[in-house]
Amino acid sequence: MNPSCCGVILAGGLSSRFEGRNKAFFELNGRRIIDPIIDVFRSVFEEILIVTNTPLNYLQWDVALVTDVFTQRSSLTGIHAGLFYSQTPWVFVTACDTPFITKKMVELVLSKIKPGVVAVMPETPAGTEPLFAAYSTEALPTIEQHLKEGKFKIQRVFSRMRVVKIPAAKVMAADPELWTFFNINTAADFERAKKRLAGPGESSNS
Repeated sequence: MNPSCCGVILAGGLSSRFEGRNKAFFELNGRRIIDPIIDVFRSVFEEILIVTNTPLNYLQWDVALVTDVFTQRSSLTGIHAGLFYSQTPWVFVTACDTPFITKKMVELVLSKIKPGVVAVMPETPAGTEPLFAAYSTEALPTIEQHLKEGKFKIQRVFSRMRVVKIPAAKVMAADPELWTFFNINTAADFERAKKRLAGPGESSNS
């Protein structure tokens, strides 16, 4: 368990491409998409937060439920809420529609936390992954200022701050197919996830 960091699951999206239905509750192999995420987090963190503006939908899980402090809907707003309510100096953030995250990859990010750093983000050939990343509470004032100014790009917040980026080669050594960063945005994504789980020997939280 990592006592200096808590796990934060962002569950505040509009699911506009799913007619407003909550993707976290879609079932893959008889389990809701959010279930394996919580399983991985329970194996790593003492504290888990779900950031949601519909907390009544998540009462069945024994985790802390918090809502956005700022009203603007954005991933940065959710990261801010996680940092604001966390009892730890660091938070690890992921979205509620990433069913293939692994303990190994979470721990890879956490292993790069060090003094003087405000964020740790993995890189892939497609770019930096700010929604599978660790953030320090030291970044709160800067995040708040950006939100007040209507600036919601995560990368812009940290452009002048010390960030550790895990090189894509190291990330792909741990997850060659980069399933860690696969999130379900569309019906086609959902079908692809089902196909992966139907394959031989696949596991979503090992």
